[in-house]
Amino acid sequence: MTFLVPFDGSYLAEAALKRASEYGDALDEDVTALSVIPDDEAYATSVGWYEPGESEPFSVAYVAKRLREGVDDIAPGATFREEAIDDGTPAAIAARITDVADEIRPSVVFLGTDNVGEIAQPVTSVAGGVAANATYDVHIVRYYAPPEISEIPLETGAYQES
Repeated sequence: MTFLVPFDGSYLAEAALKRASEYGDALDEDVTALSVIPDDEAYATSVGWYEPGESEPFSVAYVAKRLREGVDDIAPGATFREEAIDDGTPAAIAARITDVADEIRPSVVFLGTDNVGEIAQPVTSVAGGVAANATYDVHIVRYYAPPEISEIPLETGAYQES
């Protein structure tokens, strides 16, 4: 099985990758980070992937290299996959993520998003378009660190309130 993480370098995408990596280590599952990169300098600039005047001219390969470095920092054991597209709309990005998911058939897709309330509106949300696919489970990550869970005392195999 594989855990798939759409990765755009955002704070919550980093959190989703971190969480998937932790689950992957615990469950001995592979993790694939997927970056869908529109071939559009203006888009790359607007999301912080590229700044005009950088030492290298804009290219999908340059952006992919930077995103791969982010993945390697967070989850060194993860596989990195990039997909170039022409259209940078959320629907187009979600469609490519779904296509890749259909190809690799992950058991869980980890989505870093704070737009959970808008997830039913796939036109405005990449997460919504990906979550709409019923062929895999979706783990939504809204915070970088998971909530603290106190230790559950076990006596005779049953939960006991303390």
